[in-house]
Amino acid sequence: MDLFEYNARQSRAGSQPLAERVRPNSLKTFMGQKHLLGKGKLIRTAIETDHIFSMILWGPPGCGKTTLARIIAKETQSHFVHFSAVLSGVKEIRSVIKIAKDQRALYRQETILFVDEIHRFNKAQQDAFLHHVEDGLITLIGATTENPSFEVIGPLLSRCRVVTMQALSEEDITLIIESALKDKDRGLGEKSWQLSRDAICYLAQISDGDARMALNNLELLTRLKRTDQQEASLTLAEIKTALQEKALVYDKSGESHYNLISALHKSMRGSDPDAAIYWLGRMLASGENPLYVARRMVRFAVEDIGNADPEALNIALNGMEAYRFLGSPEGDLALAQVAAYLATAPKSNAIYAAYKKVQETIKQTGSLETPLHIRNAPTGLMKAIGYGKGYQYAHDYRDAIDSQEYLPEKIRGRMFYHPVDRGYEQTIKKRLDHWRHRKKQMRSSMASGPGKADSED
Repeated sequence: MDLFEYNARQSRAGSQPLAERVRPNSLKTFMGQKHLLGKGKLIRTAIETDHIFSMILWGPPGCGKTTLARIIAKETQSHFVHFSAVLSGVKEIRSVIKIAKDQRALYRQETILFVDEIHRFNKAQQDAFLHHVEDGLITLIGATTENPSFEVIGPLLSRCRVVTMQALSEEDITLIIESALKDKDRGLGEKSWQLSRDAICYLAQISDGDARMALNNLELLTRLKRTDQQEASLTLAEIKTALQEKALVYDKSGESHYNLISALHKSMRGSDPDAAIYWLGRMLASGENPLYVARRMVRFAVEDIGNADPEALNIALNGMEAYRFLGSPEGDLALAQVAAYLATAPKSNAIYAAYKKVQETIKQTGSLETPLHIRNAPTGLMKAIGYGKGYQYAHDYRDAIDSQEYLPEKIRGRMFYHPVDRGYEQTIKKRLDHWRHRKKQMRSSMASGPGKADSED
């Protein structure tokens, strides 16, 4: 290394965050994800055989999604393009496609397009590179913290394999911290930092499986220490004092992120508005992302209230939008209003239970045929082969109740949705019980022959 290279390296090192400087650049130095990178596992095998497929890496922040994508490109000698879903649009996508074509034509090199936060891509953006993923011009590696089933369009999702990544273990984070402390070229090894085992374990613990958070905290602590001594130390007490707010949220041995959100959820489910508002306040005071809490309350409105109070979902969604508009601290009151409303609303998990039963049934029975009489029949050919034949138009019948079956034949007669005797679902239950009884009677009466026995005059 000459003087110029050394100075350049030092300059880069000084401007880059520690988490970026010590980012692993090989499978050997990559921590975690043994279920993907262990011997004989999916991603390792794909790398070793040079058969990389388009994939979506789904996992929590700081688990190594970006790092893994870079390593895949390096190990397979592919051209790597880092693409931000937030900062780029269709125009930039076209530019990437041109580069990929040039790389293949001029250098016989494949292109890996890494799309960070792919869940933020709109449909037009996803459609723009769909064809090029399909024909193999680019290998797409998307990264997301959100469920891709909800955020990625079906055609693109069907051409990618969803790869689930896990939060790093405390052991993994500990090794990452120790490596950063020892690394003289990229890490903090130029100064001999002395941290006890308890101090390192504490940093790993409060990171909640997020390597980036662990390294950011470590870097912050070393800068706050401000010492010119070659040897320096950080005690557990100093770390706890400096990171007390984060410790409140993420310390798994104390008042953890997960315990707090569980307390909020269960207080609302137990119809205790006082406790619900208290736990909400605790989470916000501890530095939790208010929009995360808002999303959880939207989920609660669907999962624990449902049609017992259909307005609950609107209240939760409006509360989230109010917070987006107002921000803190004014928006905190909107979330408190939502928490109180959800806690005092009638409760029902009937929709949640119904959908779970549907999922189990689909898993057991597979892709059952759509009954012919309720199939779409826009063409003469479809009509000729029986599509739509015998369909009963509900509005032709008294109370718009017809006798036909809507479920596939194999699961005919199954009932998934059972409303409870609370809130508005009590009304739904009475109505549904009456309809089901009517339909049963109509089907019995029609067993002797088809017709509109129960139709309006």
